[in-house]
Amino acid sequence: MLKIGGWLPFTTLDYPQHLACVVFCQGCAWRCDYCHNPELISPSATSQFSWSDILTFLQKRQGLLQAVVFSGGEATLQPKLAQAMQQVAALGFKVGLHTAGIKPKALAKVLPWCDWVGLDIKAPYGQAAAITGVAHSDQPNWESLALVLASQVAYECRTTVHWSQLSPTAVLQLAQQLKAQGVQNFCLQLARATPALPLEPHTAPSQPELAQLKQHLATLFKQFELRA
Repeated sequence: MLKIGGWLPFTTLDYPQHLACVVFCQGCAWRCDYCHNPELISPSATSQFSWSDILTFLQKRQGLLQAVVFSGGEATLQPKLAQAMQQVAALGFKVGLHTAGIKPKALAKVLPWCDWVGLDIKAPYGQAAAITGVAHSDQPNWESLALVLASQVAYECRTTVHWSQLSPTAVLQLAQQLKAQGVQNFCLQLARATPALPLEPHTAPSQPELAQLKQHLATLFKQFELRA
């Protein structure tokens, strides 16, 4: 069924205003240096979790949990993701998806089963490859954005920013591009340090500069959050 790298039985953070369980799917085609789940990148990693065990858990949590979020890695790389979502919906849970839109065709197949999507947009158009490590990754990323917006499913569009990779100017450029596409819900997530990409204090904006950026972004979107 699904290749699962891990799971979180309970969270209040991964599906807005819902008590949820998160299933972390194994495998990702991109190589972002700030990734905080690098153990999920390799699709060939050995898994100790089974989908049947998670279904058993969910059956015991009916009426207690409200949603199941499929995350990763990159969940849309799982060929049977739509089937898993249907099983979750049949149990009475709402279905959430965290995705970077790596495969728009795969995303299009599962969107009808989603109640909410958290979509990662990596950078201003034309700059994603420097972050993902994969050439031409802008096109699927932004094509997936168009699919999510056209689907009218509830969503959060978010960007993880490491200040050595994206400057405040680039973030503002990205925000303006998103606004032009019709995005109304945007979250800027500040990256944590990783061994591959430590945080360098001199690259970060000052607190007044960050406050000014936050204020500017808040004027662009109906809903905006800066998430540390």
